[in-house]
Amino acid sequence: MTLALRLAVEADPPALKRLMERAIDTLLSPWLDPAQVRASHAIMGLDTQLIADRTYFVVTVAGAVAGCGGWSRRATLYGGDHSIELREPRLLDPRIEAARVRAMYTDPDFVRRGVGRLILQACEDAARTESFASAELMATLAGEPLYAAAGYRPVDRVTDATGGAPVPLIRMRKSL
Repeated sequence: MTLALRLAVEADPPALKRLMERAIDTLLSPWLDPAQVRASHAIMGLDTQLIADRTYFVVTVAGAVAGCGGWSRRATLYGGDHSIELREPRLLDPRIEAARVRAMYTDPDFVRRGVGRLILQACEDAARTESFASAELMATLAGEPLYAAAGYRPVDRVTDATGGAPVPLIRMRKSL
């Protein structure tokens, strides 16, 4: 199986949104109850600003979208286009602030095959080239093991009930 990494383009959102819906519904179910999984859709999803900023990646396998994720030089830590209250478009100062790793999703048919690690490495490399010395992300319970294995450490454990049920999240950080 060959993984191909590329930057997302303006035509990608429909396929990415389908992948994200499937990933949230399938991969969070072992970790969260049904109400929390439904609530996760209110706080997660595609942030098209990342595509416009050219910081969002897509991984394909034989032409099929296997995963997506990106990084940001903006202050927003998590959330999609629909989560207006989470948006903070201010540019970060790489001398004193951490780059953000954002909107990481793997299609359930491609988990545990290196998709997430490939995207995470691409994000870290890109952030490093823009002089960021660290990266932060908001992990789900399902994503925490991947990020911990990649050297991210918990900074804070929070709960977001925006979608009606409390969704546990972990803010994590890594020195680059």
